Parts: sequence; C-alpha cells; structure tokens
Amino acid sequence: MIEIELSAGPHTEDVDRRLREWAAGDAVARLWRRDPTLWSADPDTPELADRLGWLDLPEMSPALLGPLEALRASVPFWFTDLVLLGMGGSSLAPEVIAHTMRGEGLPLTLVDTTHPAALRDLEWLRPANTIFVVSSKSGTTVETLSLFRHFWSRTAEVVEDPGEHFIAITDPGSPLAELGRERGFRAVFEAPPDVGGRFSALSPFGLVPAALAGADLPALLAEAGEAADACRDDVHLNPGFLLGAALGELALSGRAKVTFVVASDWAAFPDWAEQLLAESTGKEGRGIVPVVGEPPRPPDEYGEDRVFVGLLLGGDAAREAEQWGEADETPDLLDALEAAGHPTLRIRLEGSEELGALFFVWEVGVAMAGAVLGIHPFNQPDVQLAKRLARRAMAGGGAPEGGSPDAEPAEDAQVSDADEIDLVWELPQFGHAPPRTPVAPDVDGIRARVEDFLAAVEPADYIAVQAFLAGGEEEEGLLGTLRAALAGATGASTTLGYGPRFLHSTGQLHKGGGDNCVFLQLVDDAGEHVHVPETDFTFRRLIRAQGLGDLEALGECERLALRVRVGGPEGLGLRRLIQLVEESA
Repeated sequence: MIEIELSAGPHTEDVDRRLREWAAGDAVARLWRRDPTLWSADPDTPELADRLGWLDLPEMSPALLGPLEALRASVPFWFTDLVLLGMGGSSLAPEVIAHTMRGEGLPLTLVDTTHPAALRDLEWLRPANTIFVVSSKSGTTVETLSLFRHFWSRTAEVVEDPGEHFIAITDPGSPLAELGRERGFRAVFEAPPDVGGRFSALSPFGLVPAALAGADLPALLAEAGEAADACRDDVHLNPGFLLGAALGELALSGRAKVTFVVASDWAAFPDWAEQLLAESTGKEGRGIVPVVGEPPRPPDEYGEDRVFVGLLLGGDAAREAEQWGEADETPDLLDALEAAGHPTLRIRLEGSEELGALFFVWEVGVAMAGAVLGIHPFNQPDVQLAKRLARRAMAGGGAPEGGSPDAEPAEDAQVSDADEIDLVWELPQFGHAPPRTPVAPDVDGIRARVEDFLAAVEPADYIAVQAFLAGGEEEEGLLGTLRAALAGATGASTTLGYGPRFLHSTGQLHKGGGDNCVFLQLVDDAGEHVHVPETDFTFRRLIRAQGLGDLEALGECERLALRVRVGGPEGLGLRRLIQLVEESA
C-alpha cells in the first residue's frame, strides 16, 4: 500500500486541526454514505450527490475483467496498433496506465489533437491493422467525433467492415452508443453515468484501452480495492484524507501551486493528476494550480507559493533500478526543497500495480481538498464558455453559401492588433532572409509588446502557455526552453497545455480559478486543410475556432492574454519568441 509522508513546516498544525475537525464531524463515514453537505449546505446542488459513483469502482470494476479478457482474445493477431480517440478524462487515465504498467498488448497511441499537421503525421498508421477506441462520456465531444469520422473514412477505404475496427466507451444511451450500434462497432462499453470524466480512471474509460494494451488489470484493481479500504479508516490513518487536508490547507495558506517531482517510472501520472486538480478545484475565484513538467530551478529560487509532490519508487523495484545503474535523484531533490523551507509530500510506491491505489487516493484527496476550499469539486461551470465561443467562431468563419468547406475562416477580423503579435515573418534583426511581405514588421513594437506582457506578470502568478500547435519532440523541447525563459524573466511558475487538449484539462482553472494567471496563446497557420468527413468543416477551421473561442473566453473573464503567431521552418517563430523573452529578462 502506498505511503504518504507530509513535511508541512509551520503549516503542520493547520493540517492536524483539519484532520481533527473531520474526525469530530464523522467526515469519513459521511463521504462513504454520499453526504453532499461535505461540500454544500444545499443537498440538492446539481452534479454533487449524483457524481460520487467513483467510490464504488474498486468494488464494481473487477466484474469487467472477464469481458475485457474476452475482448482481448477476440482481437485477431494481425492487429498491430491501438489508437485511442478521446479528450481529457476520457483519455488521460489509459495513457498513464499504458505508460506506467507497460503490458504486452497492442502499443497505445493517444490522438487528442485537432491540428491538421499532427493528423498528417499519423499517416504511418495502417487502419487495416488498427483498433480505434472512441471515448466520450457525453458522446457529443466535437473533437472526438471529428477524429472518429476521419479515421472511419480512412478505415472504410481499405476494409469491407470498418466497424470491426472500432470500440466505443460512453455513457448509457448517448449518441456515441447509438452510433456504435448503428455502424456495427466491435464493442460498445457503457460506463456508470454517476462517474465524472476526471474520476473515471477505474471505470471502462480507463480499463478498456488498458486491457487492450496488455496492462495487468487484476493487480491494478486489487491495489485500488486496498486503497478504498484504507480510505475508510480513521482520518489520521487515511491516505486520501491526509492528502486532501494537506492540499487544501496549504492552498488556503498561499501554497496553492502543486509542483510534481517524480521518479521516471511515474513520469506519466502528473498529466492525469493535473486535470483532476485543475478541473475539480479551479472555480469560484479559487483553485489549486498543478505545475507539471516545469524545468527545474534551484530550491531557493522558488517563491512561497509552492508545495512539492514527489512520487518515489521503493522496495524491490528501487533496488533493481540501482542494480542497473538507474539511481533516482528525486529523493535528493525533495530533501533540498524541504531544507529550503518548502512543504513536501512524499508518496512512496512499491511497484507499478500500485497505480490503481494512487488513482483512488488522489480522487479522495482532491474531493476532500474541495471541501477544505469550500467549492464543488465535481462540476465544471466555466468550461462551456470556451466551447460556446468556439462554436460562434466556427459559424463566423464558415464558408459562403455554396462555397467550399475549406474556405478560410474570417478569423483575422476577430483578433485585434492588441490581442496578437506575429513572429512568422522574416525579421532582419534576427539575421534571416529578407521579409516575405513588402510591409516590414514593427520590430520595436513587437519587442515592446513582449516586454509589456512580461512586466505585467507578478512572481506569485503563473504563466499558462497554451500551444495550439502540432507537437513533436523538437517543438516540445523548444516549449520547455520557452518555459525556462519565462520563469527567468518573471520569477513566476509556468504551465504548458496543448490545445485543444488543455481545454478539457486545465481550462476550468484558467477561467474559474484565482486571478493570479496570465496566458500566452501560441498559434500557427495549421498548414493544409484536412477535411472532417460527414461535415462541412475542416480540422484547420476547428482548431483555429477553438483558439479564438478560448482567447475570447479569457477576455470575458478579464484575464491577461497575449496571442503569438509562431511557426515557420525549424521552429523559427518559437525560437524568436524565446530570444525576445531572454532579451527582456
């Protein structure tokens, strides 16, 4: 069973006081009997008592093991790849399971982007040899359905029965469930409707793709069951309640940026925890900010707004790693952070199967952190704003009547000069070729805009880099360099999300959380159009509309945002932006 060790320094008494209050108020029993008054005085608050089905999953989900094993056995040997089409809570958990437990099944590829260049990069996939899992709780997620239509079309071109290559995971009776039955999917799995997406790791959303990837699900669920038993224990012995009290009380004291420092074996887990924290707590002007994958700094350069969470490998697995010369430096780094005065949470695990316990303990912990903060942890009231504005941008950028669905969206008319700078054109001072446009860019104006943006950032803020880009190893490296440059120039923490993925992960925090955030939206020209079959739009129009919708939503929430057009060969625009930020430091 996982162990949690808290070093909270002067905040220890606050955490102990919270645990004593929970013990006196019978909070553990109230959680397990689904008492909504843990979070709201109004027991009829929507999406509260009816979103606690995740508590039952460690007990209920083992019933899926037989059908999942039968599904695995039914997949012919010539299938060589597994592609998961989903967003946010419908896709993050199976990606973590596949990367952490590394089974001997089909290699899993997650597709959660609408960028045309990223889709063109997937042309290596052979649909005739691929299983596609289409995952959406509502069954109406526009990104997931657009990706389904794209890959259905590709599959139908090469096989007679494309339905045999598709599996759906969704809520009972959803449009996706109906679609799967109409088109003869290999299987349609319906998940419990009283489980929200970000709490669905131990439901069919997490388990079906993980089974096909060959994960040891019996061990995963056995560990989850032990964690559920431990989370019924007295609060002082209860890992979920300890985690919740620590996260909540540290956030109330100003330590609201949860920064992950993890051993390589657990490197995938923070991406899942990021959504759980951000979407559950980022509302009503409050929120816990997950900081994932941030380039490290010396301990004395961090502000007094952090708590560091370390995931540590122990026992036989750690000894085996040392034997092979793979010593983990995470404990030494946590020791240094603690010595510098920062609170730390050390979570010790014996093996990869304890991922099941880790999921459940974090679900309990984040739910109870919501109780500390006085917020509703199971809804996402601000997510719909960006979706609504994206739909409006799509409508405003639609093709003229009778025109091509590939027509350019009229987005330039919707983004003012005050909202956007362009780093794609050739700028003479960077030593490149002459400009491609006869109108020379205002280099001094661009530099001034970047400097003004950075000057508005306070050290206690966080800078959310929102990359509506294609991704890839080189680009990810440049974005890491950009994050380090931003931190060096401002002293603030940084987060990174790819669009539209982050809209389903941290988007709620961005609009509903505390007013200590600024936003750097990165876009490019998205390359050539890729039509979405069975629709009148393209992926290029879709991702552009999603970027515009989110920018407008941030404006409506009075957030400071700068939109920068990057792109060009070899990351030219990103390299220029990094240089401008470094020069402004």
